[in-house]
Amino acid sequence: MHFNHRPYQKGETIAAIATAPGEGAVAIVRISGDKAIEVAQKVYSGRLDQYASHTLHFGKIIENDAVVDEVLVAVMRAPRSYTGEDTVEIQCHGGSLISRRVLEVVLRAGARAALPGEFTFKAYMNGKLDLAQAEAVQQLIAAKNDLAVSAAGQQLKGVLSSKIEELQKELVDIAAMLEAWVDFPEEGLEFAAIPDVIRALEKTRWKIQHLRDTFQDGKIVHEGLSLCLVGAPNVGKSSLMNALLGKERAIVTDVPGTTRDLLEAEMRLGGLHFKLLDTAGIRETTEVIEREGIRRSMAAMIDADVILFVLDAGRAVSDEEKQLLEQAPQHKTIPIWNKIDVASAPAGALGVSAKTGEGLEALKAAIDQKIWRFGPPSKEEVVITSARHHEALHAAAASIDQLIVGLRSGTSPEFLASDMRAALFELGTIIGMDITEDILSAIFSKFCVGK
Repeated sequence: MHFNHRPYQKGETIAAIATAPGEGAVAIVRISGDKAIEVAQKVYSGRLDQYASHTLHFGKIIENDAVVDEVLVAVMRAPRSYTGEDTVEIQCHGGSLISRRVLEVVLRAGARAALPGEFTFKAYMNGKLDLAQAEAVQQLIAAKNDLAVSAAGQQLKGVLSSKIEELQKELVDIAAMLEAWVDFPEEGLEFAAIPDVIRALEKTRWKIQHLRDTFQDGKIVHEGLSLCLVGAPNVGKSSLMNALLGKERAIVTDVPGTTRDLLEAEMRLGGLHFKLLDTAGIRETTEVIEREGIRRSMAAMIDADVILFVLDAGRAVSDEEKQLLEQAPQHKTIPIWNKIDVASAPAGALGVSAKTGEGLEALKAAIDQKIWRFGPPSKEEVVITSARHHEALHAAAASIDQLIVGLRSGTSPEFLASDMRAALFELGTIIGMDITEDILSAIFSKFCVGK
């Protein structure tokens, strides 16, 4: 979805349904802006101006003397609200029709329909959240597992922002020295101080790189992974898929080539979200449809985060399977011998039985070990989950590298100061300093309406 947020108009009153669409016990219509209380008062039976902030009251939504719904209304006066503005939340009966009717009444009373993420955009513009915290709101909503919830929660609490501010402070102390060197060249920078400056820069660069390197784990936590079942026909890929899912998702027969296209299912494993792919059995064939399925299987194998290469424990590995195993990226491939209920897996190999479930726990442990390089991140650890943050940290580290090279080679101080400013600029974009309109549009377009 393309989104260009409107030029910010301080205090403009907006409204939207803040709860998910569909049937439910309660729906919330949120109003925020300088005239939020005035707009709500036009349609509400009680006296909102007499209500204390952050209190809940029963009343009715009325239009043209007709009762639209019986509701509970909460008033949150500025600046003690999510957006930092006067906010009114109307708790009406759930259901798409009644909540839509209440919203329409509010819009006719003078509010404007909110755009995606506009309430959080207001919170950012009013200093209630920095940009990293604002992004964490959407990540918290979209979280698919407990680790993702913890990562987003840490960022929302400002832990990432604090780390960025610490890094900025370290660089600013060095920047002040470089700027003085530019402004007062006759004072000079004592040679003995240069190694100290380089060591300080290297220490800060290491911290930036360490934070940047958490992105791989953060991406796994936030986005999940794809798990691809690959192998020859009739080795039990579809049976293994059903066993991992705990339900009959794929058709299982003794006929080779039953699966001719990619089968996809969602699953949770070890607290993570997975997209599980069952592929067509790979073999030499002249049948047109099966060949296309095999082509897609090969493409899925290359794109997958983890490959489960399934072999039949009841027969020897064929030359075709050996060749395919060599083609599979070893760093993400787990060979599995299926059907150990009727035959034994080779010594030291990972054996499973899709039929009886034997070996499935060992398989899950092997998948977990393949995913995490140094173990999963702790719930207290700050991990980067945003590609935008990763790119900014990478650019900041690159600028510091340039600065260190310049110090060692005696580059003119004007250029050194420029590299330092570039590093500070990149760090600043993470928390919303010197941010462009395009970046703001890209960030808030991912939000749902009402948040």
